[in-house]
Amino acid sequence: MKCLKENEKMALGLWYDANYDANLVAQRLQAEDLCFKLNKTAPSDTQLRENILSQLLPKRGKETVILSPFMTDYGFNCSIGDYTFINHNAYLMDGAPIVIGAHCFIGPNCGFYTASHPLLPQERNHGWEKALPITLGDNVWLGAGVMVLPGVTIGDDAVIGAGSVVTHDIPPGCIAFGSPCKIVRELTESDSIARDLAVESAVAHGRG
Repeated sequence: MKCLKENEKMALGLWYDANYDANLVAQRLQAEDLCFKLNKTAPSDTQLRENILSQLLPKRGKETVILSPFMTDYGFNCSIGDYTFINHNAYLMDGAPIVIGAHCFIGPNCGFYTASHPLLPQERNHGWEKALPITLGDNVWLGAGVMVLPGVTIGDDAVIGAGSVVTHDIPPGCIAFGSPCKIVRELTESDSIARDLAVESAVAHGRG
């Protein structure tokens, strides 16, 4: 029977040695160096930032915006859809795949945490870790300071309130918030800002 390498165990969602495996340590160091370069690059130096992001996040869609500082453990385990915006100080702990859909809004100080550790300290100190994937559908909005925990899926069009800790799956098209995050209600047409825009347009054109 083939003996699995630590990166293969990681990919399968098994317990693996995250702390002391030389290959994984080297991969994380490479990603850390790229994050360091990105976060020290001026926002106006768009070409250099693009070059760094292409190396760090090879599965990144078109017209994505990622503001610094930004941090990820590996980068290659992240998939970010077209037109998604990631605000300052995001951390993508991508021991398992992190999939972020298209047209997502990720607020400042958000964290995606795929890793968990043994509860017993003697096992935790050995370096064991298990990583489970995180998935966001299209058009998801995470408010500031949201934490998404291992194995969570957030459905299309969902809105997660600021400061939430998302411990379980959130279905599409709903508003949820809290710690732990709970569904509050579904989104409806009454949430549209169309009426506000009409009033503001009337005021702007002197018809108010």
